[in-house]
Amino acid sequence: MKHTSAHARLLVIAAAALACASVASAQPFVSIAGAPCVAPPTLRCPDADCPSDRVINQGPVVEMKTRRTYFLDYPCDLKPGEKITFILSLHGAGSYGNWQRHYFPIVDYKDQYRLVIATPNSPTHVWSDVDDEYLRNIVNFVVEQIGKPNIKAFWLVGHSQGGMTSNRIVRTDFFKDRVDGWLSLSGGRLGENPGRAGFGAIGAPPAGAAAGGGRGSAAGAARGGAGAAAAARGAMPGATTGLPPTDFSFIYETGRREMDEKGLPESSSWAARLSCGPRGGAREVVDTKAGYIYDRSRQVPPNPPWGLLPRPGTAQIFTYGSCKDGRIVADVARLEKGHTEGLEPKITEELVKLMLSATGGKLQTAK
Repeated sequence: MKHTSAHARLLVIAAAALACASVASAQPFVSIAGAPCVAPPTLRCPDADCPSDRVINQGPVVEMKTRRTYFLDYPCDLKPGEKITFILSLHGAGSYGNWQRHYFPIVDYKDQYRLVIATPNSPTHVWSDVDDEYLRNIVNFVVEQIGKPNIKAFWLVGHSQGGMTSNRIVRTDFFKDRVDGWLSLSGGRLGENPGRAGFGAIGAPPAGAAAGGGRGSAAGAARGGAGAAAAARGAMPGATTGLPPTDFSFIYETGRREMDEKGLPESSSWAARLSCGPRGGAREVVDTKAGYIYDRSRQVPPNPPWGLLPRPGTAQIFTYGSCKDGRIVADVARLEKGHTEGLEPKITEELVKLMLSATGGKLQTAK
């Protein structure tokens, strides 16, 4: 009798455990309102011959207050309460959000590194303060959907004029209390900029030039015109001087052919501001696979500082040691690369790792 009762109790316990496991396994994944997650990511370019209309697409997610659209990528298996890193990624002058998604293809690593990435668009293809409300609304929406306690770090990423716009908005009341780091993709360096190589004549693209092709697409920046010409002169809209008033991590990445013969400065007043140690020696990352994006409209004649065709490459990473409060400062030079050649997979991943290695948490205390 005792044996039978004990056996029955074990069966009850086992059934309860199975029931709990079944409920846990059935726990729904996070689905952000108006931005259902799909695999592969929506409007993703193939490795070659990306359609032009896909490159210039401005995204399926509607920012409800301004009614402007954007891209929002996140892991399809994101669990309620899971900690993530949030990234706002800004395109350069003359470009598009989907071009930016392929220039810096961080979306390829959203699942592995638990990233939520918003990639907006400027309707004029050049960022200005009239876009700030739209950008703030996107940030507020993502924070509301994910939950402030679940966002362990918030980074700005910007290419070219998008980087300069990051430099401007990180000084505004809204962003200065929220941003944990800024990754500048050829968008200006905090604490002494390198000399720039001349881009040459990069006005409007030739008649009939398409905005697609190559190993993914041509640059949205191939629209050229005022934005591209301003980039060549180093006078892109949104340029800001001096150091920001609040502290955050900073990574500067650029093509070696964009700089003059002196290359990267060996010191940084931003690193000094964060009490970092001296800059370390170069750590090399070798990619055997090319990036997705390039500017097809300006390959005849070739313009190396502006950017050639996608191809494998090597990047050098320099980091400043032991910055205060767990922040990081780093410089990255992609050898034999120009302004519009999309980042290769390994260097993209290394930049993600650098971002995730830094301290975060500003959003936790932001009002």
